Amino acid sequence: MNTLLAPDHLPTTLAGLRAAGYAPRSVREEIRANLEERLRTGQALSSAVLGYEDTVLPQLETALLAGHDIILLGERGQAKTRMIRSLVELLDEWLPIVEGSEVRDDPFAPLSVFAQELVAERGEETPIAWVHRSRRLAEKLASPDTSMADLIGEVDPIKVAGGLYLDDPRALSFGLVPKSNRGIFAINELPDLSERIQVGLLNVLEERDVQIRGHLVRLELDLLVVATANPEDYTNRGRLITPLKDRFGSQIRTHYPYEISTEVAIVRQEAQLPRADRPIEIPWFIEDIVTRVSHVARQSHVISQRSGVSVRLSIANFEIVVASALRRALRTGDATIVPRISDLAAMVQSTQGKIEFDTMDDEDADQVIAALISLAVRQSFMEHVVLEEAGAIVEAFASEAVVHTGDDLADQDYLDVLAVMPALDEAARRVAGDDASDGVVISAAEFVLEGLHLTKRLAKDASGARALYRSRNR
Repeated sequence: MNTLLAPDHLPTTLAGLRAAGYAPRSVREEIRANLEERLRTGQALSSAVLGYEDTVLPQLETALLAGHDIILLGERGQAKTRMIRSLVELLDEWLPIVEGSEVRDDPFAPLSVFAQELVAERGEETPIAWVHRSRRLAEKLASPDTSMADLIGEVDPIKVAGGLYLDDPRALSFGLVPKSNRGIFAINELPDLSERIQVGLLNVLEERDVQIRGHLVRLELDLLVVATANPEDYTNRGRLITPLKDRFGSQIRTHYPYEISTEVAIVRQEAQLPRADRPIEIPWFIEDIVTRVSHVARQSHVISQRSGVSVRLSIANFEIVVASALRRALRTGDATIVPRISDLAAMVQSTQGKIEFDTMDDEDADQVIAALISLAVRQSFMEHVVLEEAGAIVEAFASEAVVHTGDDLADQDYLDVLAVMPALDEAARRVAGDDASDGVVISAAEFVLEGLHLTKRLAKDASGARALYRSRNR
């Protein structure tokens, strides 16, 4: 349902539209002109997609300027759908159509029998409706059971029962492609269409017309077609017929964020954090570790790289780690919600459904995920932390000292430990940063302890999210 109402100053009849000096232009001309204006003013094609500024977006801009139909190749979670949806911003804000038209007929050049008859009958008084650009994108998720009726159209038995002949064009019920006329048609996971349906799209992509059930109806559609596909399906399995590949003017390869800092920015933008009755503070190293887990997984030989490791993994892991910290704060009464290293154990549940294993059974998933987390913590620690106090901290454990950590311990339990271990306290405060709250300092203390363990300077006895750090000599 369209909730956007056209401004009152827009014409409502064909005569008014003509008097206003409206000049129709094709979808490609609209997109090209609006993109050219953005490029001249230095405005980004899409501000909602991060990490593609120097790679994917320049290619996409070039393809749109060339007027090409486009296929985006990439694994899951690479913002392909988001980029497609952002293209509507390149359309004119309002589009005039013949009121009541299913295929958004141009009032000056109607395609459908309905619009042609209405214009012939009403002439300059033909009523005009206005469509907002947000409604000019049609998306279809391809599946093996997608039919020609879904995409192109079918004879409507109700209209036939009402007295129309089978060969009467007015008996047709249009599918999604004709209804996308004068807009953008997006089809996700294109190779999942059956070959018979792929053949039916050939004319749409080349001649820009559709044929319905042998009817001698030819609709010269004005469309920009954008599709997505997994590279494995597109290039290796033969699931996309060669003539259909040839119809796309540009093929653009997407990718996962190259830099951890980029993925951190995406997580900050996309994560849905819970509303809480106390402040939420996220230490920098928690953000780094959570997103680094995804980067480590993308390089792991036991994780299927054909299905990919989505950025959605980083987002889900970030949300679950914050939720674990929230759960603790509610139980302990801590003043702030601050994730700790011990909260990372919750990532097992949010990771299992988002990765696939190549060489092992799913029963070993917990151990694999725990190993990925440990590797991410170790990399983050070694890359960002220089501990002048490392020797003093290890020396403090040489006596009978041990430190318990866990996702259920209150902040005060840690503050008591830091009070008697000044070397650990000093190191944690430097890692936490200037003016850090007690909660962030406590989280940094866990990070320091885990880093010393993973670099083989402390021993650790662990059970779930609970751990005991001790000297390696005992």
